[in-house]
Amino acid sequence: MSSTSARIGDDSELAWSFPMQGQSHFTWEYDSERESLLSLYQKGKDKQWDSTKRIDWSLEVDPCDALGTPEHTLGLYGSNQYAKLNAQEKRELRQHMAAWEFSQFLHGEQGAMICSARIVESVPDLDSKFYASTQVMDEARHVELFSRFVQEKIEMSYPISPHLKTLLGETLSGSHWDMPYLGMQVLIEGLALAAFGILRDKTTKPLPKQILSYIMQDEARHVAFGRLALRDYYKNLSSQELAEREEFIIEGCYLMRDRLRMQEVWENLGFDMKECMEYMNNGPRMRAFRSLLFTRIVPCVKDIGLWSPRIQKAYDDMGVLDLAGADLVKLMESDELQAEALDAERREMEARRDEVHEAIAQGALAASGPDGSTPAG
Repeated sequence: MSSTSARIGDDSELAWSFPMQGQSHFTWEYDSERESLLSLYQKGKDKQWDSTKRIDWSLEVDPCDALGTPEHTLGLYGSNQYAKLNAQEKRELRQHMAAWEFSQFLHGEQGAMICSARIVESVPDLDSKFYASTQVMDEARHVELFSRFVQEKIEMSYPISPHLKTLLGETLSGSHWDMPYLGMQVLIEGLALAAFGILRDKTTKPLPKQILSYIMQDEARHVAFGRLALRDYYKNLSSQELAEREEFIIEGCYLMRDRLRMQEVWENLGFDMKECMEYMNNGPRMRAFRSLLFTRIVPCVKDIGLWSPRIQKAYDDMGVLDLAGADLVKLMESDELQAEALDAERREMEARRDEVHEAIAQGALAASGPDGSTPAG
């Protein structure tokens, strides 16, 4: 971490480990059968990219206004606590909120990197191992991106939130090979995709828009991978085995719902915790925001076959049951198109800059004399 980057939390929070469970699977059957997974694997190879080249890191970022989002979109806006803040305190709050949010993205991406490595090791079939191996590289790139943005641009970081830490622990500590799929590809990645999309569409700053758009292009493939692999596997499970997965989904969704309340930010800034948590739980912006966060999760859970009355009741309780009809394929196609449009826009801007520079050079050459000197006026 750079010397100018502040870290919230003590050094005891810098590492976390626990024993690995489950089995490693080898297969000596090399005839892959699922064309859909092999197509994803090919796409995963074709779509690899270098974050130091595709991202324009020369773009300046104000650490106290990293996203440039309108004031009225802030989760705490409209509360009595927010009304007490002066202009400088509001800028400080923005820095802490962005640091917390992007730090959680960073921690989640490291979890995704470890989960995808676990999938390579534990999934029985070779075609899934193929694709998951490309995802390990994707997730390493995402960790690199968010780490650099947090350290160099926001200049402040937060430790992993308790809710995310709990879900990661449960995802990685199970002995069944499908649990890293279910916890990471469906829940954590699904929620992250929705959060990325909300910020991508709200930010007015080019650097975070690039980062979020390009990462979402990768994540769309990852969620598709989880859907394909789990949908096939869950068709053959017993009712008891399915009930175990549904219990994990319900608990995980409640953890995800509570994850983005930013409790650590309010505590660190010395705000009125009771008032802040009440407003974050029941304020109009956060209620709407939490619903949007499940746009990718609910239809995916239905698609993979975990759609019992118990699951539906839990989603009804969360107020997100109506999201079951969302079209995941169209959402992911839109993510792909937005990233490609951003690339096209940047190529056009670069071409225009080259034209301007060429015109300036030609003008200077025309103004010079035959021997290259500038004629006297």
